[in-house]
Amino acid sequence: MANHRYALIMAGGRGTRFWPRSRKRHAKQVLRFFGDRSLIQQTVDRLTAVIPPENMWVVTNQDLQAEIRHQLPAIPRRQIIAEPAQRNTNPCIGLAAHILSKLDPDAVMGVFPADHLITKEARFRGFVKAAFKAAAGGHLVVLGVQPRWPETGYGYIEFRKGFVLGDPSPQPVKSFREKPDAKTARKFVTAGNFFWNAGMFFWSASRFNELLRRHQPKTATLLAGLPPVSSRHFSAKLAAAYPLCENISVDYAIIEKAHGVSGIALDDIGWNDVGSWEAVYTLAKKDEQGNASASSLVVENATGNYVDANKTVALVGVNNLVIVDTPDALLVASREHSQNVSKLVKTLDAQKREELL
Repeated sequence: MANHRYALIMAGGRGTRFWPRSRKRHAKQVLRFFGDRSLIQQTVDRLTAVIPPENMWVVTNQDLQAEIRHQLPAIPRRQIIAEPAQRNTNPCIGLAAHILSKLDPDAVMGVFPADHLITKEARFRGFVKAAFKAAAGGHLVVLGVQPRWPETGYGYIEFRKGFVLGDPSPQPVKSFREKPDAKTARKFVTAGNFFWNAGMFFWSASRFNELLRRHQPKTATLLAGLPPVSSRHFSAKLAAAYPLCENISVDYAIIEKAHGVSGIALDDIGWNDVGSWEAVYTLAKKDEQGNASASSLVVENATGNYVDANKTVALVGVNNLVIVDTPDALLVASREHSQNVSKLVKTLDAQKREELL
């Protein structure tokens, strides 16, 4: 069965919350926040014991394709595909399912974001193996992360009462809930049977294609018309068809409409989606004053700051700041508002400041 396992690593995002370090051609997923391996390299590293690199596929964008091919030499170049346009997760997954079902009628695919951090890798791999086994038997499987706070930025998976935390056998999913308001998120966490939807899914490629034809017939037809990935016409046909696919997430398009979806209620795998500079600060090593920096830092009466700079930085009487210095831009933000860095990028987009994007 292991020979029929494939991984789709989704790596198309821009990571705008990590500006100015994250740019179009060097976005979040190819940056090194923790150690000497980028987030996408760490994703491949922890999956290699379950799925060989020759069975891994990456879907990214045209700006990042060259850098990702450089960072992941073990994955065949043709298996690192650039989307001609951003169309959300459903066409991305549909494209991979179409390719895999043509290459291997028995293909079972796992879908993984490229830019998450998982520190308890052995535990995680055990769940991945269990999910692949269930998917090979015809199940649609999602992984749920136990919530640590009432997060409003994630969707939630509702398990039935009586679920077993950390049981590798998939359990029935009662419902999927979209990103809640703060009051509802608190209710979810208190209830105890709501888990974060981390965007990791498992199914056979043929089963997904069947669901795509049922629920997204336009996208299914467009993708079914593509030639084999080995064809010299593949890129041109993809460029013509892909932008016409419906712009929709796989959650809305397929998962919430499918019957009999199962889930694994993960216990602690050390998961973090590394969603902002605040998340990087939280995970980083800190000095006695709670400051975090990979560079030289001189501090006088300053606490709780995160610094990313290629020079010595002196902090005097400042608290809870994010300071990121690059050759052409400097970011100074409060940690509390670091999520709003993406709004700056929208402003730069509107101003057509391509040299800063």
